[in-house]
Amino acid sequence: MKNVINPETLNFLSTLEFNNNREWFNENKNLYLKAKENVENVVNEIISEVEEFDKSVERLEAKNCIFRIYKDTRFSKDKTPYKTNIGASLVEKGPKTLNQAGYYVHIEPGKSFLAGGVYMTESKNLKAIREKISSEGEDFLKILNKKTFKDVLELQGNRLVKIPQGFDKENPMGFYLKFKQFTVFHPLSNEDVLNANFVKNTVKVFKEIYPFNQFLNEAIGS
Repeated sequence: MKNVINPETLNFLSTLEFNNNREWFNENKNLYLKAKENVENVVNEIISEVEEFDKSVERLEAKNCIFRIYKDTRFSKDKTPYKTNIGASLVEKGPKTLNQAGYYVHIEPGKSFLAGGVYMTESKNLKAIREKISSEGEDFLKILNKKTFKDVLELQGNRLVKIPQGFDKENPMGFYLKFKQFTVFHPLSNEDVLNANFVKNTVKVFKEIYPFNQFLNEAIGS
């Protein structure tokens, strides 16, 4: 049976946003567990499809990919205890692959999206990515400018004001060398999330992300 995101999952997250307290959550924890199970089932199906073209995900299980809903509020002004989203990171774990590029599914009413690339990585990896972009700029641009890629994805991330040290100020890839994160995004409406073909459509986007991830991972060396 094909797995889909249930309307009840979005309804739970919407309700949680307005009842973000421990008392309500504990009274309705069964709703959270159902929502989490729903997303796990969908993500497991996505993994099984993605591993057809990207073997790095074949050992992943959704239960280990989904982030905890409990927030770390120690250093935040916002003390609400729970996230209002369910997110899953499809990245192979391990000492050599901890910082590699991967895929991300974010389910949140009105704010859902798919993503890929690297969001936070060690400075040495960031430097390696920039060096590869500098020396292999034509290949990098070929990935970004492919029509099927551009139609569904946008490169985003915080950027430096100036080209980083160690690179020529006139470097033709200077615009991209300023990026501090190398992530691509695909926004999702609630209708997209609830679509009967959500898994199929997600895998299609991830297949476009795959060459981008490959380029980054070749630089990182994983």
